[in-house]
Amino acid sequence: MDKDTTGFVLLTNDGNFAHRILSPKHHVDKIYEATLTDPIPEKTVEEFAKGLVLKDGTRTLPAQLHVVDAYHGVVTLREGKYHQIKRMFAACGTTVKELHRSAIGGVFLDATLKAGACRPLTPKEQEMLFSKI
Repeated sequence: MDKDTTGFVLLTNDGNFAHRILSPKHHVDKIYEATLTDPIPEKTVEEFAKGLVLKDGTRTLPAQLHVVDAYHGVVTLREGKYHQIKRMFAACGTTVKELHRSAIGGVFLDATLKAGACRPLTPKEQEMLFSKI
């Protein structure tokens, strides 16, 4: 996760588990809420769905964009390239102002946690994550 992105961070000392959660070949969804500086351009949902070629030539896998309103979208992706969501929106002609990760693999950020706080995963959350990999 980028240093200026807020939200869900999953900490583990199991490198194999971390790799499987982060690797695009395992298709584990990561959900982000994006606030943009400009309105979301018209064809952005289609472009995200097809996958984009970023300005440096990097190709992204298809991602889902749900437009909440002109300046807010929810992005679901299955990979995590460097500044990927910011770069995807930039390729479509707008800039990300704020980015917040709200879920990994169907496990959503606990709304009762304060920023910087943590808690262990519940057995149900562990089961959900392990079922994805």
